Amino acid sequence: MHPERKHEPAGCVISALAIFPFNKMTMPSSGSSRRLVQYVIVRSDLIHTLSWPLGAVITQACHAATAAIHLHYSDPDTQEYLAELDSMHKVVLQAPDEASLSALSSTLLEKDIAHKLWMEQPENIPTCLALKPYPKETVQPFLKKLKLFK
Repeated sequence: MHPERKHEPAGCVISALAIFPFNKMTMPSSGSSRRLVQYVIVRSDLIHTLSWPLGAVITQACHAATAAIHLHYSDPDTQEYLAELDSMHKVVLQAPDEASLSALSSTLLEKDIAHKLWMEQPENIPTCLALKPYPKETVQPFLKKLKLFK
């Protein structure tokens, strides 16, 4: 420990700011007033009923989120979301079972909400889905009945 450094909360923040100054890459742009969010919906029964390992379920969510970004890479919202690398916002919600996840996917398709329904292979089991990044207010009405994933 350096004697000239103070490790009080304010001192740590000031020291961190000196080392890591805010810039365009770390702070959301001031020109954008909308909040882009990528929603991921995971089947909660995979853990609670089917006893899948937590790591396997997290992997499914990662696959779906990555696939949704890849499939919609050239979309302007996706590009804006990726440009704010250090301030990406994701929300992970839970669907109770396969039927509810499939029903949500059908609703999203009907409403032209771009998403990727992730199917675990080779079993062909729908495990989760991820939307491309959207302004929260655009997609939140379709997801408001879902709870945060636990």
